[in-house]
Amino acid sequence: MSVEFEAKKSVITPEGVFIIGTYDENGVPNAMNAAWGGQSDYSEITLFLGKHKTTENIEKTGAFTVAFGTVDTLRISDYFGVETGSKVNKIERAGCHVHKSAHVNAPIIEEYPLTLECKCRKWDPETGILVGEIVSMQADESILTDGKVDQGKLKPIIFDAANLTYRAVGDVVGKAFGDGMALK
Repeated sequence: MSVEFEAKKSVITPEGVFIIGTYDENGVPNAMNAAWGGQSDYSEITLFLGKHKTTENIEKTGAFTVAFGTVDTLRISDYFGVETGSKVNKIERAGCHVHKSAHVNAPIIEEYPLTLECKCRKWDPETGILVGEIVSMQADESILTDGKVDQGKLKPIIFDAANLTYRAVGDVVGKAFGDGMALK
C-alpha cells in the first residue's frame, strides 16, 4: 500500500554536496555549500542558487570553483552551508588553505581532493540558474586509479534533503551499459 505525501517534500536523491569557491572584489576567498545542481554536459555544470555572497562574487569575477564534499571533509562542508560569508571569513574560520586557480579567478580549497575550475557562462538572479563552463579539473593523486577519479577513494557524500542528513556514496553494484545487455 502506498502513502501519499504533499508535493513540497524533497525526496529526489542524490543531491550533490557542491562547495563553490569564489573571491570577492578584494581577493578574499569564500565558500558555500550548495546541493541543487549537476553536470549538464561534458564541460558544463548547472547549479540552482539563491542570492548569496557567492553569487555576488561570481557577478564581479565571472569565475568559481566547485569542490565535492567527501566523508573526510564533511564537517567543513556542512560549516560552509550554515555560516554566511557576508559576516565571517569562512575559509579562515574553518582553517582551510587555498591557492588561486591557474585557469580562473577563483580559489582552490586544498582540503578537497577534487575541484572543477569554472568560468561563469550564465547567471540569472531571477531563476537562480548558474551555468559554468568547466575549463579544468584538479584531482589529488590519492583519489586516482588508472588515471581516472575513483569514487571509492574520493568517498563523496550526498545530501539527503528528506532527512536532512549526509550519506556516503556506496559500493559498485553494477556495470553501466553492460548489465542490461542480457535483456536486449
